[in-house]
Amino acid sequence: MNNTKVIGLDLGATNIRGAIVDGSSLADIISQKIKSDGSVEDVLNDIYQVADALLQRDKALAIGIGVPSVVDVAEGIVYDVQYIPSWKEVHLKQLMEERYQIPVYVNNDANCFAIGEYYFGKGNNSDSMIGLTLGTGLGAGVMINKRLYAGFNCGAGEFGLFPYLDNVLEYYCSGSFFDNVYGLDGVQVFEDAKNGEAKALTLYRELGKHIGHAIKQVMYAYDPQLIVLGGSVRHAYEFFEQTMWQEIKTFAYTKTAERIRIEVSELQNSGIIGAAALYYDSQL
Repeated sequence: MNNTKVIGLDLGATNIRGAIVDGSSLADIISQKIKSDGSVEDVLNDIYQVADALLQRDKALAIGIGVPSVVDVAEGIVYDVQYIPSWKEVHLKQLMEERYQIPVYVNNDANCFAIGEYYFGKGNNSDSMIGLTLGTGLGAGVMINKRLYAGFNCGAGEFGLFPYLDNVLEYYCSGSFFDNVYGLDGVQVFEDAKNGEAKALTLYRELGKHIGHAIKQVMYAYDPQLIVLGGSVRHAYEFFEQTMWQEIKTFAYTKTAERIRIEVSELQNSGIIGAAALYYDSQL
């Protein structure tokens, strides 16, 4: 991995962000607004602008790109990209490799978070690790035997869609919980909790129980050595940590609950770093 320069691109709802990644270090990030409601070509051109600018700065061995969608990883085809209606089926790998003549790796954004955390964050090369993203929804990336496991349809780790109570897990186990259940703005609840307001702290304790339940489902499914929490909700960890662990301790297998490690991501720009790390995973 040393002295290996790879471009990492993170495609979001409103922006494409990218940088040249050399090991865990990033050069200056370039960000470009995308025409989310535009044509396939409009969004491709936005991506190309960022990649072109990065390659003008320095050479790179490969390009990795994370997208919020289901991906045919082998072919690099993305399907039904969230927030970009025109991207129903885009052969992204083929198009970018034809343009840049270097290998291109495409994967789901939650998988990119997990692999970035594994190589450059709290993963510490654990044998098995789940990267759990707690944001507006609940996503996950799965590392098994030190490799990213995406599943046959790139759907491994879709814990957020597990049935739970009267809905699905991510309805209760994400930053949207406050609005979904109580009609409250999550950002305001977070600010109130930081100010010690009792109602906000009570809501976070409730959220912690739901997150603990989600973590138990992860444990039953994969029995990982480590779970790393990412996404915006991780910044509120101190407010839901206690009730989360109380729920985890009800896990059916006591020794497993004692041994599970849960860490909070400290990785900055994990989407970019993780996209670049797709190259490293491919070299194993």
